[in-house]
Amino acid sequence: MKVHAQSVNFNADGKLMDFIQNRLDKMETFYDKVISSDVYLKVENTSAKENKIVEIKLNVPKDNFVVKKQCKSFEEAVDSACSSLERKLIKRKEKLRVQV
Repeated sequence: MKVHAQSVNFNADGKLMDFIQNRLDKMETFYDKVISSDVYLKVENTSAKENKIVEIKLNVPKDNFVVKKQCKSFEEAVDSACSSLERKLIKRKEKLRVQV
């Protein structure tokens, strides 16, 4: 799956990009028709510790799923967003199975 990662106002290191790629590759185990994904990494300029924002847009045929999470670290936010996406993909797969 193609993963387009974009970090806004900072440079993300290779370890973070590898982590994102590996985590999103696991999406194909839940729904095999995933086309691509767009990942936006942002750091909010506040004094709060939870200032890392991850927004993931997952492209599947005839649909898009968008999840936005804010956590203390990018890894935690990516994990949380991917868990939400997994639930959405499983729901979509069940709906398609019922329709057929």
